[in-house]
Amino acid sequence: MLKVAVATRALPPISEMLRTVKLATLTLLKNLGISKLVADSSWRRKRLLILCYHGISLEDEHLWRPALYMETGKLQEHLELLREYECSVLPLAEALERLRARTLPPRSVAITFDDGMYDFYQQAFPLLKRHSYPATVYLSTYYMSRELPVFNLICSYMLWKRRGDVIPSGAEIGVHGKLDLRTEIARHSVVTSLMERADREQMSGPKKNDLAAQLAHLLNLDFAAIKSRRILQLMNAREVQEIAQGGADIQLHTHRHRTPDEEDLFLREIRDNRKCIQEIICKNALHFCYPSGVYRPKFLSWLRQEGIVSATTCDAGLATPQSNWLLLPRFIDNQRRARIDFESWLTGVGHLLAIRRAATQRYVPEDDS
Repeated sequence: MLKVAVATRALPPISEMLRTVKLATLTLLKNLGISKLVADSSWRRKRLLILCYHGISLEDEHLWRPALYMETGKLQEHLELLREYECSVLPLAEALERLRARTLPPRSVAITFDDGMYDFYQQAFPLLKRHSYPATVYLSTYYMSRELPVFNLICSYMLWKRRGDVIPSGAEIGVHGKLDLRTEIARHSVVTSLMERADREQMSGPKKNDLAAQLAHLLNLDFAAIKSRRILQLMNAREVQEIAQGGADIQLHTHRHRTPDEEDLFLREIRDNRKCIQEIICKNALHFCYPSGVYRPKFLSWLRQEGIVSATTCDAGLATPQSNWLLLPRFIDNQRRARIDFESWLTGVGHLLAIRRAATQRYVPEDDS
């Protein structure tokens, strides 16, 4: 029998196929002039786009976490698109007041940054000032006075630096067995083990930093050099004061970047966070952002109890006068966003075509093997 060899090629994942179709559709709508019609419509004028950013890379963080970080050049490009599309970039508080009063200017946008990392001070803030764009920084304050890298993030980043390797033993850092760093799921498992050890031993911030240094030694990385570059560190008090004086709006993001399910612990996070901000910039912060976009229905009454005026999520969408002020949607911009995707949200077409709006309410690592 004659055997015929047939060449086969693996099909791209369904998600990639859908993304390709989506981008092609957005391009077609733009070329047909439909995107401009939506951008200039009264429908878009009644809606506010709240942009969400997390980090702007100091080095290669956008390769480590492209869903959170982006290159400086890409941020610059997107800020220029705001001007190209004649967007009205407003301070968050003013934008929300005008949204409620239905007096928004055309193509209204508010810019927000989560966490208050040093890279905002070093990379993003100079670009925002150059464009004269106001921005809100939701500041998490626990690590601010310590000037140490955030423990779980720096551990994840360093393990990523050695992606593809298998470390024979994790005994040096208190992890049983070998460290298989070849997939994101495996690396996340190591981070989880380190966090569990830190909780079990009730480690302080400096003790966690010592453990991170031990991990760096095991991975043959220069921890002192990483720290000196301020990678995955928060701004310090002086830097927060400087950006506040330069026009940045500093608001609440919890003290320890977490939202406990217990009311007393949740309220403590808000109060500790507010107290730190008030001590630095003499301002009573009234706007809030849920860390990691995680929220529960019971949080809303607790926030009202603390006098919170607004709270933003990581759910995708444009805010309307009918939006729940404590569950405001945003558009998360990051390294993965194609230019046409970003443009579509400026016009409003992205909102109309969005399929998945609700953000995942827990962290699920992706297998990148």
